[in-house]
Amino acid sequence: MLIKIKETVEYLKSKISAKPEIGIILGTGLGGLVNEIDIQHTLQYEFIPNFPVSTVAGHHGQLIFGTMAGKNIVAMQGRFHYYEGYTMQEISFPVVVMKFLGIELLVLSNASGGVNPDFEVGDIMVIDDHINLMKDNPLIGKNEDEVGTRFPDMGQAYDAELIGKALEIARNHGIKLQRGVYAAVSGPTYETPAEYRYIRTIGADAVGMSTVPEVIAARHMGLKCFAVSIISDLGVPGKIVEITHKHVIDAASAVEPVMTRIIREMIAG
Repeated sequence: MLIKIKETVEYLKSKISAKPEIGIILGTGLGGLVNEIDIQHTLQYEFIPNFPVSTVAGHHGQLIFGTMAGKNIVAMQGRFHYYEGYTMQEISFPVVVMKFLGIELLVLSNASGGVNPDFEVGDIMVIDDHINLMKDNPLIGKNEDEVGTRFPDMGQAYDAELIGKALEIARNHGIKLQRGVYAAVSGPTYETPAEYRYIRTIGADAVGMSTVPEVIAARHMGLKCFAVSIISDLGVPGKIVEITHKHVIDAASAVEPVMTRIIREMIAG
């Protein structure tokens, strides 16, 4: 794994002109944040050594280097999922590469189903904790000490200072911002009503199919994490309707400008 990491890092360093400070992973329907980036380099995943390739609609599959709010960033426009058949190590590989490139903060976004009865479609939830229901973990297997510790602490997976800053930005702009726990499942099926009830019962506010493996990998390496989830549908009794992937993309895209504003101002500091 270390050989692959270093091979990919060396390739990317040969293509870029500045060390990134912040890594961003853009989820389903949320790739428009790249419009806020002063783009210097765009690399397709398929041409990057050892990189997986995104196969899901709404994920463009490119790595973007540039600046935003005065900071050097690297952004993944499209992520990888367990349900695509990738291993947890393949899903988290780009995060490890970004760390080796020099990032100190990882910002993530996703679309999810809300199970908190106080949520509405279009709400933005700042993730303050998570529950891993994916039945796997990217750190299973031989630990690479050069990457991170064998048993990383997850007591504060999401940075409290950044959460506070995001909430303050939202208040200043009159933006409604929720806060809650994200449960990650393997997918690709959307949840049954009974599964929605179970996920709510165990303490989650939203459920989706991503983010947690990447955060685990990031915390393994000591990276700060900040994540937001756009509520694209509801798994609340009486509000459950049939959904498609297009519904999720459309709901996320509609709220994306608000999410983008919060992330841009948070990064600006």
